[in-house]
Amino acid sequence: MKNIFIYYSLITFLSIGMTSCTADFEEINTNSNAPVTVQPSLLLRQVIYNYGEEMSYEGFVAGGLLGQHMTALDFNLFDRHALKSPQLGGDPWPIFYRNLRDNELIINESRSSEAFKVYEGPALIFKAYMTAALTDIYGDVPYSEAFRGLDGIVQPQYDLQEDIYLQENGILDNLDKGIAAIENYTGSIALDGDVLYNGNLQAWVRLANSLKIKALVRISDKENISTRLQELYDDGNYIADNTQNAIFNFTDSEPNNFRMARLRAGDFNNFVMSVTMEEILEGLNDARIDILFRPRGNNGNGDDYEGLLNGIDASSTSVSLADYSLAGTIFRENTGMLDANYMTAWETNFLLAEAAEKGLITAPAQTLYETAVTQAFEYWNTTLPVDYLTTTAAYAANGNDPIEQIITQKWIASLINGYEGWIEYRRTGFPVLKNISASLNNNLIPVRMPYPAEEAALNADNYNVAASATNNNDINVPVWWDE
Repeated sequence: MKNIFIYYSLITFLSIGMTSCTADFEEINTNSNAPVTVQPSLLLRQVIYNYGEEMSYEGFVAGGLLGQHMTALDFNLFDRHALKSPQLGGDPWPIFYRNLRDNELIINESRSSEAFKVYEGPALIFKAYMTAALTDIYGDVPYSEAFRGLDGIVQPQYDLQEDIYLQENGILDNLDKGIAAIENYTGSIALDGDVLYNGNLQAWVRLANSLKIKALVRISDKENISTRLQELYDDGNYIADNTQNAIFNFTDSEPNNFRMARLRAGDFNNFVMSVTMEEILEGLNDARIDILFRPRGNNGNGDDYEGLLNGIDASSTSVSLADYSLAGTIFRENTGMLDANYMTAWETNFLLAEAAEKGLITAPAQTLYETAVTQAFEYWNTTLPVDYLTTTAAYAANGNDPIEQIITQKWIASLINGYEGWIEYRRTGFPVLKNISASLNNNLIPVRMPYPAEEAALNADNYNVAASATNNNDINVPVWWDE
């Protein structure tokens, strides 16, 4: 959060300085050829792409370790659950706050100029999206007082996660306000810089409704959400098929390829398939294994794919890269097939299937599940085997728990989707993750990320309150919806 405080302090300093200047200082010292604000179109493009690009990388090198999609061979203190020691990844805090800061500038511009009014709805929706991911990872975080340097607030208080979800200007409220802003927009100026939907405002409404479905399911153990969720399902105006997905397409070459394609081979080769992923994919005879991973180098026994138990002690354990399966070519050589994933039809339908199976809504759970699985295979460029949904992945068959099936299928498909697999494991207990090899967290799987060390130095009073509420910033203290 260091960048945020620099931003707060700079704004405050400039505000104080301007009040003490002579009346003609601005006229004398203003460069008429230099812009004094950034166009919302440029900021929107930057926020959407930057967040997606950085969090996709984070999802691969850190979220994938916590969720046991991948495991690390070296530089793996994070994989051993020493989460206060990020190495190749594992510090998403500045990603969130840098992009939330820039997004807040879009909101402010949209409310101060009619020419920019079209940006208000999408910016509110994207704020809700990023905020939900932030608080789901960390719990209580600076929110209502964040980015208020002009008001003299340079050390913002931490808001309770419950309030961030439920209060005015929180996640659900901003989604409602974002939709209202779009529906009430009567101008003719197009939404420029929209790399998700190319200015299609109704697509943003569908995204907002899918995000509402996600938020409501996430807090469903704490709040009575059935009526609102049923209304969303009955209305049907959410992301329902893959043509409506909120995704950004990576390319095969720079500058818009997936970051793992730009890093040295040693960094890419540090990550191999987790044994958790191997067992689940092979147990399902899941064809996506050929896209998501590569056959191992030493496959003399006929077993083409091999996973490694997470969290090895790299200082005392010797492993050969050739014995394990690297991530598939889609993550390095062929990243033009890969997407930065914000929200998809398959995720929406898995959420609705779960809600239906739990009786939160009246809907056909099996149909929603099968639709979501089909969409997830399509998303990962894999042909769905004709018998997959009637044999290994058959709904509620062979003694299978339908909720476990739904969440496990969602977990498989979420490989590039940030920390989502780990978050859903925390919420549901599925899929069943393994005790790691050499835990530095007393053999416990963490249930939140720790606040970064910079917070203790730069926002000490507020950090101390939040740290006290989490047993001294303990990674084993659950967030509000998980208590």
